[in-house]
Amino acid sequence: MTSNTALDLREPETSRAVDEPSRFAPAEMTPMQMAYQLIQSGADFQSVREMMALSKELAADQAKRAFDAAVAAAKSEIGPVIKNAKGHNSKAYANFAAYASAVDPVLSEHGLSYRFRTEQNDKITVTCVLSHKDGHSEENSISGPADTSGNKTAIQAIGSTLTYLQRYTLIQSLGLASAEDDDGQSHGKSAEELATVSEEQLETLRDLIAKTGSDIEKFCAYFKIDALPELRASRFEEAMQSLRKKAAK
Repeated sequence: MTSNTALDLREPETSRAVDEPSRFAPAEMTPMQMAYQLIQSGADFQSVREMMALSKELAADQAKRAFDAAVAAAKSEIGPVIKNAKGHNSKAYANFAAYASAVDPVLSEHGLSYRFRTEQNDKITVTCVLSHKDGHSEENSISGPADTSGNKTAIQAIGSTLTYLQRYTLIQSLGLASAEDDDGQSHGKSAEELATVSEEQLETLRDLIAKTGSDIEKFCAYFKIDALPELRASRFEEAMQSLRKKAAK
């Protein structure tokens, strides 16, 4: 009698382990622990495979949500990066060191980090990989030719382009804005007002600029930016209308 009673008490536990697999949530158990628990509970191999696949999907979704929340929180704390250097025609710009100094401490606080991947064929391509500690990562890539301006050597030309592309892929990954040291005139503006165009908007602009045969330097000069990635999102439609008018002529 005692043996039968003990068996009856154990059976509901076995049933719940098989019929209610959600008990073994990814946040509570590793996939290997989950598989072991299911096998011990009498689950067949196909059920274990299905549960493992579901576990991975749930974990990926949770990691994506954590990534999005971390990026949003970090962006709310990163202000416009002050332009600290002089470029062509003495135009002010924020170099990579200025961006790194502004974003690195904030990203670290929110479990975020970034790295760069580089490829070189007819053009140089830099990819910024923005990652979160929970495992999710996203990439932004920009390509460009070696910067041969200013009588640079071949190596200097490549190095200049790499630095430029690293800066702008990081800007695109985080939607950062830069600002001249304007005695506080940029203070008080919302994050929406300071946000730059998205990667999709940037590609749309590039395509339309190419189709209309527009001079990209003159286009940037008109909008008072050093390069397309600096265009404020709030001015995207204005830029598109300008290009559409030219295309219609």
